[in-house]
Amino acid sequence: MAVYFLESSAVVKRYAQETGSAWIALLTDPQAGHHLYLARITAVEVVAAVARRQRGGAFAATEATAALADFADDLAHHYRQVDITVRLIAQAIALAQTSALRGYDAIQLAAVLTVHVAREAQGLPRLTLVSADHELNAAAVAEGVLVDDPNRH
Repeated sequence: MAVYFLESSAVVKRYAQETGSAWIALLTDPQAGHHLYLARITAVEVVAAVARRQRGGAFAATEATAALADFADDLAHHYRQVDITVRLIAQAIALAQTSALRGYDAIQLAAVLTVHVAREAQGLPRLTLVSADHELNAAAVAEGVLVDDPNRH
């Protein structure tokens, strides 16, 4: 069993077929027994990504509805969500300044670091950030976080 923090670009691959989707399906299979974290804001990003794909014709309405229903079920039962707090936002602001990250990416990294630091303080195994965002991945590595890009699988 491993611990993963899934950024939006990775989560979307579970509900829309693209490069890395098969690997994400294996990683997120409940039988694999992995702990899966995500930032609460990820729900907005995933729903928006599915809606954009539907509007663009990549998803039929029934496919989008099914993908969103699957995501809602997984959100309720399989993902551990990190709340977006005032303290997390302050950390994201600092990360945006030091790493030149986009806003949501800074929030994602602050959420990753919240879990990372808490696990380290408890002497628990390290988590791995799963993200297809190269800039976010580089910033996470600079902060001492393990990273895996689903597009490489």
